[in-house]
Amino acid sequence: MKVGLYFGSFNPIHHGHLIIASHVLNNTDLRQVWFVVSPQNPLKPSAGLLNEYQRLYLVQLAIEGETRLRASDIEFRLPRPSYTIDTLTYLGEKYPEHEFAVVMGSDSFQNIERWKNYQQLTRDYKILIYERPGYPVSIHQYGDIQVIKAPLLEISATHIRKTIQHGGSIRYLVPDKVKDEIDRNNYYR
Repeated sequence: MKVGLYFGSFNPIHHGHLIIASHVLNNTDLRQVWFVVSPQNPLKPSAGLLNEYQRLYLVQLAIEGETRLRASDIEFRLPRPSYTIDTLTYLGEKYPEHEFAVVMGSDSFQNIERWKNYQQLTRDYKILIYERPGYPVSIHQYGDIQVIKAPLLEISATHIRKTIQHGGSIRYLVPDKVKDEIDRNNYYR
């Protein structure tokens, strides 16, 4: 089965993430998208990062009942920091029946040469890139790259966290179950 791996902190998951995953499923040959919750992105600071198990639970709440979406904690059991190529290698060994592809934004793709073993990643795996404003994609020097024109919302997890800190409402930015869990536990306050 063809599976797209959507890596991220998901701090918290929001409708923008879900729209991307849905669009990728509807417009490619992928059968599933797995949200791979990263304990710590080696290229980002960890300040303000909710515990990985809490972020995983928010992803699980957001996709509850969706058979083509899955929350993955695979990186919780791998050495830290998490590197995409190591996760892909591990998943390939654990699930040889699946063909994995990477789903990422064009902002992340612009940093691809800073990633561990990026040459192997771009050579051995399909990469599905959704364009983000201000981050044009240049793919001529890489292997199996597909650029997807996904509908984008100007929503970011940073904006959501700041809205919460200022006492604002995040209704309509995240699924209701995610909002309720954030409110109940006073996350990001």
